[in-house]
Amino acid sequence: MSKYSVSKFFPKWNDAVRAAGLRPRKLRVQLQDSDLLSDWGETVRRRRAVPSRRGYLLDGKYDPRTMEKRFGSWSSVPRAFCNFAKGKREWADVVALLSAPVSKEENGPNDDSACRILPKKIRHVPLKDRGTYGNPTRFRGLRYEPVSEQGVVLLFGMLAKDLGYMIEAVQKGFPDCEAMRQIAPERWQRVNIEFEFESRNFRDHGHPSKGCDVIVCWRHNWDECPENIEVVELSSVIKLLANAED
Repeated sequence: MSKYSVSKFFPKWNDAVRAAGLRPRKLRVQLQDSDLLSDWGETVRRRRAVPSRRGYLLDGKYDPRTMEKRFGSWSSVPRAFCNFAKGKREWADVVALLSAPVSKEENGPNDDSACRILPKKIRHVPLKDRGTYGNPTRFRGLRYEPVSEQGVVLLFGMLAKDLGYMIEAVQKGFPDCEAMRQIAPERWQRVNIEFEFESRNFRDHGHPSKGCDVIVCWRHNWDECPENIEVVELSSVIKLLANAED
């Protein structure tokens, strides 16, 4: 039963509490931002997706209006959560679900996690007999960012435990991987994973939307991704985990 259903019969919440034979609270406790954002994050974790305003009203602990008054608007809550979760390893799986790219302004002018793109007139001509690497990174044992699907597979293997996954099998055919992931204390569920360097490669490769639960990629650039498929953007995940380990 939702709060909305109760409000149709009882103008005030405490009236419903009294009608149920309970004693209403007399103290009005000021909620902290961390309380609101933690509950919003738990709702994302349970639903495996960003909740709509109505979705949070049904599943969340607090009133969406409280979130809007505190953070400006409902669409601003994911950004507020990302700022709250920065450096907190326990929220890495939720941030991965959000897949929110970080802008240059948010990184700040002194961010050197990736090299700037050189103007075309001073870019160097690639040598034909040399390998190609991604931007330098200081994340654990990875010296350079992935530049291919194989690099995504390797990085996911490094991060699977942090994200709450247990890898069951990896294969050549679709889907690429079977894994178990924790959905609650002492409860796990099987999921099918497809690895891609960019999420829109899933579409370009002609994969069916059915048979895949999660796309694990380095960069999420597919706005029309089907709603039934989650996207884990590893470039966002390692930024969060790197901050947690500093």
